[in-house]
Amino acid sequence: MIDHIGVQVGDYARSRAFYERALAPLGYEVVMAFEKVAGFGVRGKPDFWIIEDETGVPIHVAFASPDRPTVDAFHEAAIAAGGRDNGPPGIRADYYENYYGAYVLDPDGHNVEAVCHAPG
Repeated sequence: MIDHIGVQVGDYARSRAFYERALAPLGYEVVMAFEKVAGFGVRGKPDFWIIEDETGVPIHVAFASPDRPTVDAFHEAAIAAGGRDNGPPGIRADYYENYYGAYVLDPDGHNVEAVCHAPG
C-alpha cells in the first residue's frame, strides 16, 4: 500500500493553484505547505505532494473517487483550472466494465486521473 507520492513541478505557484481547484471535488485540500512544497490530502493526512523541481519527468497518478459524478466534477474542475483534457469522463471497458475514469494533463504534463470502480 502506498502511503504518499510526490511529483516534481516546474512552477510551484501555478501547480498549487491547479491542484487546489482540480482536487477539491475529491475532498483534497492543502494539508501542509513549505517553501515550494505542498502536501494535499483528505482529513488532515497529506498523501499527494508537489515539489518545485524542473528536472521531473511526467508521471501518471490516479485518485479514487467515491462515485461517477465526482469523476465528472474532477474533470470539469481540472479543465477550469487550466488542465488539458487527456480523456473525458467515461467507461473504460478495455480495463473492465465498471472502470469509470477521466484524465487531465496538469501544467507540467503529468497525467492526472480520477477513477470510480463502483458499478453505475
